[in-house]
Amino acid sequence: MITLYGIKNCDTVKKARAWLEAQGMAYQFHDFRKEGLDAPLLEKWEAILGWEALLNKRGTSWRKLDESQREGVDRAKAMALMLEQTSLIKRPVLETGTKTLIGFTADYYADEL
Repeated sequence: MITLYGIKNCDTVKKARAWLEAQGMAYQFHDFRKEGLDAPLLEKWEAILGWEALLNKRGTSWRKLDESQREGVDRAKAMALMLEQTSLIKRPVLETGTKTLIGFTADYYADEL
């Protein structure tokens, strides 16, 4: 079963959901802002993708952090921040059972799925 993780009102997540639906691919959506995210799942993603790829430094959530929170970010600090504020995670994250993908473009999904 495919699971798409993200935030319901995120434009990129909306595009990914529309693409999956247009392809007739069944998936489960997990809104980690509403449903939360546990440390073991985040650690699994980090082991596959790396914390640098998971941490979205381009979004407004990152810019809203105090400078002291943004300075000296390492793995431990990034993981704690992402668990505390899930909107800091780059979206969407897609798990297929055999692959874990981050971000979305139609070409990327077509190539990987």
